Amino acid sequence: MRLEGKVVIVTGGGSGIGRAICQRLAAEGANVAVGDVNVAGAEETAGLVKAAGVGSAFAVRMDVTTLDSVTEAVAAVRARCGGRVDVLVNNAGWDKLEPFLKSTPSTWEKVIAINLRGPINCCSVVLPVMVEQSSGRVVSISSDAGRVGSTGEAVYSACKAGIIGFSKTVAREMARHGITVNVVCPGPTKTPLLDEVTGGESGARVIEAMTRGVPMRRLGEPEDISGAVAFFASDDAAFVTGQVLSVSGGLTMAG
Repeated sequence: MRLEGKVVIVTGGGSGIGRAICQRLAAEGANVAVGDVNVAGAEETAGLVKAAGVGSAFAVRMDVTTLDSVTEAVAAVRARCGGRVDVLVNNAGWDKLEPFLKSTPSTWEKVIAINLRGPINCCSVVLPVMVEQSSGRVVSISSDAGRVGSTGEAVYSACKAGIIGFSKTVAREMARHGITVNVVCPGPTKTPLLDEVTGGESGARVIEAMTRGVPMRRLGEPEDISGAVAFFASDDAAFVTGQVLSVSGGLTMAG
């Protein structure tokens, strides 16, 4: 129960890695705001938390690409939870696998809006609350693609690398306020999004190649990621900030 009584916002909590994070943080005692543009998915996650009988969770509509939506969602969470936000998990993400020269500006804009502008929007709203509290944890989900690149994910990789640079800078700026900012980089992980972007026969070959590239010879599970997030969100990581942790079965071994 490392997070007992903590108010947590998880973006993209309606499915996949985000859902596993919500369940894990609630299991450690947190009151989790499941933020997602897919409200039905967020409500399903909250229901799973309730069924588990540990911690608590509730759905809140949040479109991370829109600053107004983030502002409204955070205000709603604070009104419900006594004004606090103790942990922000920037998890919402989206991708489309295709060679860069076959991608289009509309795809670039969507990828950038969700994967890079989204965390920036959320931090811009939540960090002033944490400064006022003189405490807080920010954990952003990047990707190993942002550390070493990934074929077919050029703009996505750029965004995920941007999250790392952004987080390191904000970690320096926020340290004097008692706020830590860290990054978790999943490798290929079994999620609905991965199923979506690797459909068909060619997608099966992509999954096979991904699996061969992992020294542990399996893809990640959402629960693998949630444990790393729980560590960064807890007081066990009180003196850890500006750090990047890959959770990828050894796919990358960056220092």
